[in-house]
Amino acid sequence: MRRSSTLLLSLAVVGGLTGALPATASAQGRQDIPQSHPLWANAQAKVADTAPASKLSFRVYLNQRDNAGAEALAQAVSDPDSATYRQYLSPDQVRDRFAASDATVDAVKSWLTGNGFSIGEVPSNRAYVEATGTAGQTQDAFGVKLGKYKVKGQTLRAADKNLSVPANLADDVLGVVGVDQATNLFKPDHATGAGTPSDVAPGPGFRNARPCSAYYGEKIDTTDPAYNGQQLPYAPCGYTPAQLRSAYGVDKVGADGKGTTIAIVDAFASPTIYSDASTYARKNDPAHPLKQSQFKQHVFPANPVLEPPDQCDAAGWYGEETLDVEAAHGLAPGADILYVGGESCEDNALDVALNYVIAGHKADIVSNSYGDTGEDIPADEVKVFNQISLQAVLEGIGVYFSSGDNGDEVARLGTPSPDFSASAPWITAVGGTSIAIGKDGKRIFETGWETSKSSLTGGVYGPAKYTSGSGGGTSRLFEQPFYQKGVVPDSLSTKNQTGHKKGRVVPDISAIGDPNTGFLVGQTQTFPDGAYYDQYRIGGTSLASPVFAGIMAVADSFDHFHHGFINPVIYKLTSRTSAISDVKHVDAAVERVDYANAVDASGGLLTSVRTLDYQGLTIHTTPGYDDVTGLGTPNGLLFLLLV
Repeated sequence: MRRSSTLLLSLAVVGGLTGALPATASAQGRQDIPQSHPLWANAQAKVADTAPASKLSFRVYLNQRDNAGAEALAQAVSDPDSATYRQYLSPDQVRDRFAASDATVDAVKSWLTGNGFSIGEVPSNRAYVEATGTAGQTQDAFGVKLGKYKVKGQTLRAADKNLSVPANLADDVLGVVGVDQATNLFKPDHATGAGTPSDVAPGPGFRNARPCSAYYGEKIDTTDPAYNGQQLPYAPCGYTPAQLRSAYGVDKVGADGKGTTIAIVDAFASPTIYSDASTYARKNDPAHPLKQSQFKQHVFPANPVLEPPDQCDAAGWYGEETLDVEAAHGLAPGADILYVGGESCEDNALDVALNYVIAGHKADIVSNSYGDTGEDIPADEVKVFNQISLQAVLEGIGVYFSSGDNGDEVARLGTPSPDFSASAPWITAVGGTSIAIGKDGKRIFETGWETSKSSLTGGVYGPAKYTSGSGGGTSRLFEQPFYQKGVVPDSLSTKNQTGHKKGRVVPDISAIGDPNTGFLVGQTQTFPDGAYYDQYRIGGTSLASPVFAGIMAVADSFDHFHHGFINPVIYKLTSRTSAISDVKHVDAAVERVDYANAVDASGGLLTSVRTLDYQGLTIHTTPGYDDVTGLGTPNGLLFLLLV
């Protein structure tokens, strides 16, 4: 079980931390950076000193000027009841009005170079100063001793106390990311195993076994025993882009996302991404090819001074990128797609990739299909992320995050929690649903995605066990944001809180997520007879986020403006219109057949029942707002007209 978070962050406007906490004096002429020392870096866990000559890179993030003014303006430009609604700022206007000054950047650079560091990139929004040097230089600069500490099965670098900086710089420093390796503990959900982006072959092959259905209910299992008295339909083989466009009502609106750019942020970059995505479109959606002119990518090179352990599964991230690109293009075939790959799967690397998009307004919509397990996150990381996402709101960029694939995280953490970054207040958290699409392409039903599995063994179904589901729950980090007030029930917003406090609840809205009613993707994979393109069904909120991003790209082109941060709008819509379809619990299940060896029938078949909205969690699909599906799912043309 993870320790509970030591942070209780508050923000007058939306509930979240975007500025530095008050600094305290640590020595004459210096001030501490609060909460910059991980609690796990204690004497009992220390195993060694860090070699003074070892190399490391870090980023000193800088406070923006007039943080309260930035927050107030972000609310004003995104709130439809405001007189300045959608009066967004350009990146230059944000920089000139709120970013750290050139003088501040120069002062920080001068301090770092004076301590022997070489200076790397300073992004156009002056968000941070990047530095590279030795551990010995870092110890002297920040007034700490660096050591190696054993924590949760890893040996990680950290300081022995809070970092400190010269007093004249203390008010300018938001946080320092990279001196310790705390973010190694908080890997995105999809990164497991080991590997590096330079020498990793495509991931192991996977195929869905037959029988499966072309649409929900096409084939019924009449050969296996009934489950709870019912002969169940076989799971869909994987819905196509046309089926999803039809189900969400964006196929006949005369708009396809043209004029909008969707950025996708992940780690690394698949060497076969354009070939795979264009082949997929040609095979499954021939009227909507992915043109070379529609797809660009920017990949940050691997940092040679990053120390192990590197727990990133590069090949796994290839599959993530493939899903995101094919789903976004499938829902918005006219939109441009920009893929931005971080240098690693750590939070600080993904923040740099996200900041690249925001600082230069490289896209109008950003889809992020990754997240940390729960909210036990370093304070500096939380502050940094919120400042980046706040700038996105000011510029009118919509930032979407998958809400997670493990429900309320009780199974992994022992206590209920939403996932960060989905729980942050200035982004839209997208949850997952199970969807039944009929022969005519219309929704038969849509329910919350929380799946259990009952395996068929010897003609008998075993007990139902939870496998995966839409992430959700009430934040311990962030207070209730302004847009959730009066909409989210107190029974949810007061969970995990003390006294009369209310927290941010996740998710905000939802789309298809259940892999048992999932999406067909195509990708180059490694099979026993070689590496080549093949197709399989997949799901997760990693699917829900790019699907919803695609729907919003269609909304952009349909409405002839960019929607930006949509949370204030959609929370008002749910009480005024039926533009958002409420998702309710449905008792339903599918029969699923899998290859035992994942690729063919030579190793035998495995049969199981997958329920579509398992009720054994502390989050539940209910009428109205709920912590599985949020407000619901977009209701076709009405959503496009009113959002």
